[in-house]
Amino acid sequence: MQLTMQTDYALRTLMYLASRDERATVSEVAALFKISSHHVAKVVNQLSRLGYIRSVRGLGGGIELALPLEEIRLGEVIERFEGNLHLLECVGTENVCVIQPFCKLKGVLAEAERIQRDYLNSVTLADVAPSRRQLKSIS
Repeated sequence: MQLTMQTDYALRTLMYLASRDERATVSEVAALFKISSHHVAKVVNQLSRLGYIRSVRGLGGGIELALPLEEIRLGEVIERFEGNLHLLECVGTENVCVIQPFCKLKGVLAEAERIQRDYLNSVTLADVAPSRRQLKSIS
């Protein structure tokens, strides 16, 4: 499985916000990671709709986490951004292959997906958040 750019940017944005005590801006996130502000803004909008961050308008506004770090599970974020995480279509859909009724590969792949999902859901943003000092060292 390879994550989309949007999911990658979402995870980076969450990690950045997790390392801060104050609000940040889209342009700060984009500048640190050397990515497009437009792409970050789209990701921030989606993260906000999903309830992971909140945007505050006006003077002193910006973006901040809406949940404690320990409540943001990486697997959930990835699944919400990626949607279907199946390795092959047959794992999630019936009648897509002529050998599906007796194919053992489907079960193997379904178990691999389960293990991956369980592991990613055991990891929280708190487990992967960099320190403020670590982020400052790259900017």
